[in-house]
Amino acid sequence: MVSKVYSMGLYGMDAFVVEAEADLSSGLPAFEIVGLPDAAVREARDRVRAALKNMGFRFPVSRITVNLAPADKRKEGTLYDLPLMIALLRASGQLDANVEDSAFIGELSLSGEVRPVKGILPMAIHAREAGFRRFYVPEKNAAEGAVVQGLEVYPVRDLSSLLSHLTGQIQLIPARPQQPSAEGTFVRPDFADVRGQEDAKRALEIAAAGMHNAILIGPPGSGKSMLAKRLPSILPDMTFDECIETTKIHSIAGALPGGSSMVQTRPFRSPHHTVSPAGLSGGGRIPRPGELSLAHNGVLFLDELPEFSRSAMEVLRQPIEDGRVSISRATGSVSYPCSVMLVAAMNPCPCGYFGHPSKPCICSSSAVSRYLSRVSGPLLDRLDLHIEVPAVEFDALDSDERAESSAAIQARVNAARQIQNERFQGTGIPCNARITPDLLHTFCPLSDAARRLLKKAFDTMGLSARAYDRVLKVARTIADLDRSEVIDVIHAAEAVQYRSLDRKYWMREL
Repeated sequence: MVSKVYSMGLYGMDAFVVEAEADLSSGLPAFEIVGLPDAAVREARDRVRAALKNMGFRFPVSRITVNLAPADKRKEGTLYDLPLMIALLRASGQLDANVEDSAFIGELSLSGEVRPVKGILPMAIHAREAGFRRFYVPEKNAAEGAVVQGLEVYPVRDLSSLLSHLTGQIQLIPARPQQPSAEGTFVRPDFADVRGQEDAKRALEIAAAGMHNAILIGPPGSGKSMLAKRLPSILPDMTFDECIETTKIHSIAGALPGGSSMVQTRPFRSPHHTVSPAGLSGGGRIPRPGELSLAHNGVLFLDELPEFSRSAMEVLRQPIEDGRVSISRATGSVSYPCSVMLVAAMNPCPCGYFGHPSKPCICSSSAVSRYLSRVSGPLLDRLDLHIEVPAVEFDALDSDERAESSAAIQARVNAARQIQNERFQGTGIPCNARITPDLLHTFCPLSDAARRLLKKAFDTMGLSARAYDRVLKVARTIADLDRSEVIDVIHAAEAVQYRSLDRKYWMREL
């Protein structure tokens, strides 16, 4: 007898339907799984056998063949334990239930409990698109899958409760999505804690409003990391579509907290400088998302930028330009979104005190040159705002006056983002930093004075075409914060001055 049970598979961001076909035939007892299973799938034989016996069922003494179709796509992970069990029970006549409109996912323990797996959200979305009405998932994954409307997502704690539900003895209740929570809103670091550095705060406000890349340069202890870690508190609120897309990536990577329904706040990823290129971009035999993709719709913060390996830094160049990272392997290619706000921090020299008002720099010119040369020109060219973070004055540190709060700054950022949402409606452009070249001059009208200033800056500063486009996008964001439709000279001037630090540091040897 042949029994068929549906499940789902995942390759990159793309889910696909898997048919688990179980056949019992005469011959020497054996249990074979075919259909390009990996080691974890093949080990399901032992988990299913032990779970059946420990749950009081009879394990068929016959030749068992399980096919995971389509057979030309590799199956990996432990998510096929549950559909294999259901198919085996139906094939052996121990379960009589109609499961044609259902899909099953879950890892089995030896006692019959159902354990959580990765990638529930993209698989639930595809299950709905494929026409399934019911989706049975581990209890800890149910809130994640319940986000998908039009699909009944049933939480399964153990095999016993699932079988009782399928035979009509009990009724499992479909999971409901969690309501958005404000939990954690008030525990995030606040800009009100930062003394001084008003210019740097202004620059980060512009960066947050338009999701522009930025680099913070200054001596040790000036507050670069402190400022960057408070950036999430002023980022614009996420849209529902951004929440779904970000949650899909975290679900695939297994980075979604247990019982969580959605990622509701913009990610902030801060990998250590020892991270490998594959750790940043993603990789593996079947590629998984890296730090770039995990920071999608949020911030990727690289502290002590020159300490990262050259290969790790250079792997950022194409993804931060295109907003996607493509990974090719012999088994195929996958593409993950990575529309991130890249924020980096670094010292101006190895000792950190070049340009310090009171502490002398002890580095030789060659040491400074070697240190700065670790950051390539092409990468620096992709950073929209170059922000100098000078040493903090004593008067600022000793002041009892509380600085402006993150909530006040975020209100201005949200207002500017709302202007952008209305401007880009129907274009697929999420923010100013992502304006496409063909629409740049349509969305960035310049006053005559602003055009003259930008022309002079382009000629005297030797800006590249990419740098000019980024200056124009930053000026667009500054104008939005000023609620001005036309980019005026004051907006253009502020945008230009954020491109001066590479001339101060990287070109001082010339």
